[in-house]
Amino acid sequence: MAEAAATFPPLNQRPIKNTICLFDVDGTLTPARGDASPEMLTMLSELRHKVAIGYVGGSDFAKQQEQLGSSSIPVTSLFDFCFAENGLTAYRLGTELPSQSFIGWLGEDKYKNLVNFLLKYIAELDIPIKRGTFVEFRNGMVNVSPIGRNATVDERNEYERYDKEHHIREKFVEELRKKFPDLGLTYSIGGQISFDVFPTGWDKTYCLRHIFADKFLPDGVDYTTIHFFGDKTYKGGNDYEIYEDERTVGHSVKNPAETMSELKRLFF
Repeated sequence: MAEAAATFPPLNQRPIKNTICLFDVDGTLTPARGDASPEMLTMLSELRHKVAIGYVGGSDFAKQQEQLGSSSIPVTSLFDFCFAENGLTAYRLGTELPSQSFIGWLGEDKYKNLVNFLLKYIAELDIPIKRGTFVEFRNGMVNVSPIGRNATVDERNEYERYDKEHHIREKFVEELRKKFPDLGLTYSIGGQISFDVFPTGWDKTYCLRHIFADKFLPDGVDYTTIHFFGDKTYKGGNDYEIYEDERTVGHSVKNPAETMSELKRLFF
């Protein structure tokens, strides 16, 4: 495990000035829904002595703790910035930052209509298997899985192959766009088995507001170079918006090994 208790230079004293590296989680730092390797965590710890580091993922904070931290090491000790649910839940040096609520933004009635449609669509969907937890509410979004998030690793892998052939998630998203054209929602396909539904603008670029607000803190930094590493950088993928954003330097990777290779090229 990486040095959770290591002493790192203060953010405003990192050797490579005004620079932060942000990482997607699944497929970038870890295998899909898997854990980060000791080699990856060691490299991130070494990188943290040079620049600020953070992750930005669509999952909730508990899932990211499972993948990146451990029972004895909080993930907030391994990264300078932790952005769960695209930054709707955010931590800076272990301190939680202000958050937002999807239901508060959308309203209970519109949210109920949306969930009713999701569940009815899934109920009528003919796919090889279904498991459980088809709609998962998170603070800043809804995660929708036609097969269900309780699927095993083998079932996830099989569904991913099936989805690539039959475009189940793509068709689902198209129906949602037709049904709810006026709600101001964005639909983003990510991972193996699901897609996210969230207010337009609450994609992964949402976390950037925290990054740019950092300069106003007493010990803050004016981040002028933001490297982002992600694997779903194609249009419709959940890394696309932040990868293409003119405020970031985007790096498209296929897996954690490629992330490490790119970091070595850039910083070591």
